[in-house]
Parts: sequence; C-alpha cells; structure tokens
Amino acid sequence: MTVAFDDLAVADFFEDQVDQGRKPEQFARAWLHTHPANSPTPSMTDEHTFARVFGSCDWAVMFVLAKGGKTYARLRFNVGPGGDVVIPVEVDYEVSFTASDHDAWAEEYLKNIQPEPMLLERVPPLKARRADRDRPAREERVFDEPWDVREEIEALAAQGLLDEYYG
Repeated sequence: MTVAFDDLAVADFFEDQVDQGRKPEQFARAWLHTHPANSPTPSMTDEHTFARVFGSCDWAVMFVLAKGGKTYARLRFNVGPGGDVVIPVEVDYEVSFTASDHDAWAEEYLKNIQPEPMLLERVPPLKARRADRDRPAREERVFDEPWDVREEIEALAAQGLLDEYYG
C-alpha cells in the first residue's frame, strides 16, 4: 500500500481553511493515517512525505494507527536545535464524538479517495522458483485482480455494519 497527496487537493484544502479565517498552524500540523498491517512503524514513504509536507512547520506530529490497534506517534520540532520525540499515545474507542459518524466517514472516503489500480504478481511456490533458477526470465507474468477497498466499504455501508466494523 502507498499514499500520495494530491497537491491540488491539498492546496484547495489550505485555501478553504484560510478563507474560514484559520492560519496554517491551526490546521496543518498533524498527519494521522493508518497502516493496513500490524506494524505502525513509519515506512520510508511516510518519512519522505512527512519531511516534504510538514518539514517547514516549526512543529508537526505524525501519527500512525495500524491494524490491531497498535500506534506510533512522533513530534518533530524545527525550532531551536530541532529534533524528534516519539510520544506515547492511546486510542480510546469507547468515547463517541461527532466525527465518529461512520456512515458519513464512508461517504467522504468514497467521494475523495481514488485508489490507483495495483496488481500483485503471484509468487510461485519455492520449489518451482528453485527449478526456474537457471532458466531465463519468463516474459509472461500472472497477476491477481486489483483490490479496491471501496467495494468493502460500500458493502459494509449497504448492510449498515460500519459502526460494528469500526468499533
């Protein structure tokens, strides 16, 4: 999985926030995102994105929530000597709040997230790979169908199961 910010969409968001009287330091200091696996450790893509998008802020936070509830959070500050500090965090799933409207979240997600098709090559069993070791590379490759999380969200929303699914 990977993430890429749509620079035009980010610029539009900034413009909308400024039009509402907010300063960038009031709305653009925290990057919260999820990882589909059990590890919340930032990837190299995460690190490059955090540096590129938030590197000019005097301080910013990167927070990662991984599958299974594991978390990672780091405060980066670029004033004085500068530095990074990993900070402890906890997600309290018991507390309801306005933004916990999962149906509205699903609608927003489906409206704004555009997955890029990603085809994964099926890896042959180890025994077959060993047999092919001395052969030239095959030109024909077999791919799985691309996975689109939108289908899963739409199905859960249609069944009214988003609140149950997201806890």
